[in-house]
Amino acid sequence: MRIAIAGAGVVGITCAHELTRDGHEVTVFERRSTVAEEASFANGALIAPGWTAAWALDHGRLGWPWSSVGAGLKLSRLPRVGEWGWLRQWRRSGQGAQALSKHAQLHQWVRYSQECQQAITTQYQLEHDRSHGMLVLLRTEQEASAASTPLRQMQDLGIPAKMLSGDEARALEPALNAETPLHGAVELGGDAVANCREFAVLMRAQAQRLGCRFEFNTIVSRIEPLNGSGVNLTLTHTASHPDGASRDFSERFDAVVVCAGMAAVGTLAPLGLKLPLQAVVGHSLSAAVREPMDAPQSAVLDARHGVSIARLGQRVRVAGGAEWGRESGPPSKAALQRLYGALADWFPGAVRLGGPAGSVQEWRGVQATVADGMPLIGESRFPGLWLNLGHGHAGWSVACGAARALADRMGGHSPDLDLSACSPQRFGL
Repeated sequence: MRIAIAGAGVVGITCAHELTRDGHEVTVFERRSTVAEEASFANGALIAPGWTAAWALDHGRLGWPWSSVGAGLKLSRLPRVGEWGWLRQWRRSGQGAQALSKHAQLHQWVRYSQECQQAITTQYQLEHDRSHGMLVLLRTEQEASAASTPLRQMQDLGIPAKMLSGDEARALEPALNAETPLHGAVELGGDAVANCREFAVLMRAQAQRLGCRFEFNTIVSRIEPLNGSGVNLTLTHTASHPDGASRDFSERFDAVVVCAGMAAVGTLAPLGLKLPLQAVVGHSLSAAVREPMDAPQSAVLDARHGVSIARLGQRVRVAGGAEWGRESGPPSKAALQRLYGALADWFPGAVRLGGPAGSVQEWRGVQATVADGMPLIGESRFPGLWLNLGHGHAGWSVACGAARALADRMGGHSPDLDLSACSPQRFGL
């Protein structure tokens, strides 16, 4: 088939690779000038099955940015009338039996994606920053008690996970601050950290080598299904004309896969497809390692604050937070302060924050999120129009697996994982 992909984040890039490898003629359209410039640019880098579990006591809470430093969803403004329903569903999906069911499915996706990514890395002998093993840090006995439920779920699913004492955790991560209380930790085994943007850049090269075509500075402005005989795309070049003016043109494809995050909402609205997506903003900061013995060996997740601290080669990436209601604008000072605070709690002196050698990258990324926590992967009600959207904070963690499963479905094969829980048609799309 002749297939178009809208969006060149890690989800779109991995999708392009799998479809090209299957023998399809694939073209990727991206509004930016290169790959992984938005939500894939500086995310938390975590790929370990289990990290997305509800480890925090207040995982399903809603609150204001200034009212709590917990791991719940922070509201940056008062919701409008039509937004309360999404927020209520998000809250329900993060609590009780519904949360356990959602996380069981998500963990299976993360584990499958990790296997796919490992196979790709081995096949192409890719060199990118990654590390093994992860700790979920539990400051108090109460936090350790709350973590026992998701821990049992991990074990029931066959995911390597075990409870450690504080001393055992410090033996694995000797740079942990001795003055910060640590009751215990959950150890998650296997590959835990990988550099998303590095991987996306490497995968672009592999996809191109296989014959995939990339068109940057190009917006997919309209998608027109052609009565079961493919789709017509109206495309806008934004930076190719000598006079700087944009220009429109159209191309016909047998199918299109929309991987464009929140931008897909406006693109698909004219078709009557009301995507159940909301923008949730995450933050990160990255800085050079000051002294290796003071930095993490791999990755830790502060369960109380929902903040991860990961080693990426000679840099440390601190990431976390979930902020709703402020899709644009600069990074939130309150969100960044929580990241700096968690870093100071656990690894003081690990990175260079100032001076001639200091260079800190502060970043915010918009994550297209479905309220029930499961992405939209599969064919829409329009033949030839496929979706790979709404992965939320787990986009990097599930990208490779989602790409392989979608490619299987588009090729008429049964995916290794059941896609029914991710079907766009559960929302009538």
